[in-house]
Amino acid sequence: MEAERLVEIGRRALAESRGAADIMTEVWQAQALARAIGDRLAVAGPAELRGDARGLGEIGGGDWSAPDSPVFLTGQTRAARLTEVADVSRTLAGLALLLGEAGMALVGVACETGEDALYWQCIEAIDAADESMDRVRGMLGRLAEQARERARERDGPYGAVRGRG
Repeated sequence: MEAERLVEIGRRALAESRGAADIMTEVWQAQALARAIGDRLAVAGPAELRGDARGLGEIGGGDWSAPDSPVFLTGQTRAARLTEVADVSRTLAGLALLLGEAGMALVGVACETGEDALYWQCIEAIDAADESMDRVRGMLGRLAEQARERARERDGPYGAVRGRG
């Protein structure tokens, strides 16, 4: 399945999740998807993104998910259905939104829980989401800079002169 579609499915599932266990499961899914996208881009993405992509693929591999969640017990993730990253920029922009939403959901769970173990799972997951977000923002910045460089090369040293024949 295409990465952008998986990101949108994840965003929708996170928005619809209710309760700490559901939210933790969806956050775990989001982080697994971020790792899978990172792994894919590290191998087959633009060369200038491969270092950050490799790093993204390594973040959040720790055991901070809800241990009784169906995803944790079966090991099934949406990320396992990833087949392609058709548009790198749009995929990364969507992934940034998903990670941001996951971080906010985790803050809510951490603030509402009275369980120390769940609180610390949330803190670890927030750290992983933040680190993933930093990698994604770095890649988006490199893509934007690359687009600006291409525009400068295309337009020449004085920019595009329009309306002149």
